[in-house]
Amino acid sequence: MKKINYLFLLSFLFLAVFISSCEKDDDTPAINESEVLATYLESSASPLKKDFVNTDMPTIIAASEVKTLNETGQVYIIDIRSAADFATGYIKNAHNVAFADLLTHIKGVNLTPYTKVAIVCYTGQTAGYGASLLRLLGYDKVYSMKWGMGSWHADFAGKWNTAIGNGNAYASQFTSTSTAKGAAGEMPVLTTGKTTGQEILEARVNTLLTEGFTPASVSNQVVFGSLSSYYIVNYWPAAQYADPGHIPGATQYTPKESIKLSADLKTLPAGKPVAVYCYTGQTSAFLTAYLRLLGYDAKSILYGTNGMIYDKMVAAGGMSVFGPSQIMGYDYEK
Repeated sequence: MKKINYLFLLSFLFLAVFISSCEKDDDTPAINESEVLATYLESSASPLKKDFVNTDMPTIIAASEVKTLNETGQVYIIDIRSAADFATGYIKNAHNVAFADLLTHIKGVNLTPYTKVAIVCYTGQTAGYGASLLRLLGYDKVYSMKWGMGSWHADFAGKWNTAIGNGNAYASQFTSTSTAKGAAGEMPVLTTGKTTGQEILEARVNTLLTEGFTPASVSNQVVFGSLSSYYIVNYWPAAQYADPGHIPGATQYTPKESIKLSADLKTLPAGKPVAVYCYTGQTSAFLTAYLRLLGYDAKSILYGTNGMIYDKMVAAGGMSVFGPSQIMGYDYEK
């Protein structure tokens, strides 16, 4: 009996060790998908072989260049406005594509004959968001057209004219009092279930294209109505952060410098909406696309400071402002 009990005990111990060993083998550490993705996109292994956000971003093309390239067949134009608005007037040779279908469409195009791809929208902001996503996937010919169709002809400039018509609404609230960046923290939690940077990137781009630009944007009225609800990113140089000033409570992040793992990326909060603004809402749309890829609840403030402190911008100089000189008056198709 004792021998049987001894053998039983040995068998039990062996089984326990085996199960424990298997558990250790399966106990692979969980990865932070957001950090894996950021590391990948900052590296030379990324689709663009460089850190796009801190080198080339934003990639914006002027309407004048689109016109010149179009005349010689060197630009592929994608217009992402609604089909109804496209029908009222569009650039010759433009292809009307729904925002959600951008990637599917461009995959089916032989881009070899073209030097550039221009994405066109109403104001340049949705196009900037889409262009950023495609660039990060490796489509290095992609640009957004500056000011959107508003720069092509006055017939399409209504949205920009309205924005700058109300462009001094918050001039009295801008301040020169600085706000320090938050303490570095954890990256957002992504749950694509993927493990490599490329796989996570593809999954996130598909998600963001499906969502569209609306959840990635916010009006200045909404932000000023509840300033404490947002971590506000002023995305322009420090000198302009001081003069002409910034949104109260906004923190300054330097373009092509601050938004990287080795700098200030992790000072952005993972658990609070991040409102990003620039001069026009076009560069901030590019950056917002990147931040949302990483899982931040980032939103680009529409029309940038053109819709907040227009006269201050004009007086300061060196800041991109919309106006009659930006409207080219080019012919368009119907």
